[in-house]
Amino acid sequence: MVRMSAEERRESVIRAAVTEFARAGYQGTSTEAIARRVGVSQPYLFRLFPNKEAIFLAASERCLSDTRRVFEEASDGLTGEEALAAMGAAYQRLIADDPDKLLMQMQMYVAVAAAEAAGDHAFGERVRAGWVALWDAVHAPLGADVGETTTFLAYGMLINVLVSMGFPPGHRLWSGLHGPASTCPEGE
Repeated sequence: MVRMSAEERRESVIRAAVTEFARAGYQGTSTEAIARRVGVSQPYLFRLFPNKEAIFLAASERCLSDTRRVFEEASDGLTGEEALAAMGAAYQRLIADDPDKLLMQMQMYVAVAAAEAAGDHAFGERVRAGWVALWDAVHAPLGADVGETTTFLAYGMLINVLVSMGFPPGHRLWSGLHGPASTCPEGE
């Protein structure tokens, strides 16, 4: 049996945390469930991360950085409409291939809102920093056009909501998403 390094275990914990938090949210996920998914003890989990919040933040940062990387790779060498279409198609593949990333995004927004309401602004600052990096990754290939960037991300958020809520392809709410920025599910 090959032993994993602490860094490899840490990566395993982040992947497991994305899955667990995506499905049950911050409040509904126990560190025991994450440890069980990875195959480690809870005490070992806390040697890798100081607390549940740190695990959630690492999972959030991973989700945002993976999405940012998908946009950067898709738009590499492209600008304008070509970049827009490539990033839209890449996002469609991402949410189809790894729905936990989409659900983790939705859980991040809920967790940040709850933390802000409770007066914990540091939690939201870290997640917002990841979102700013995501914005920047989209903004540059779209010609640094604020309107284009806003429209692309607004469409993405609508898609996130429709997919998260289970609206099937062909439902009338998808009808406004056709066109170059569209990342509608296949069959639309």
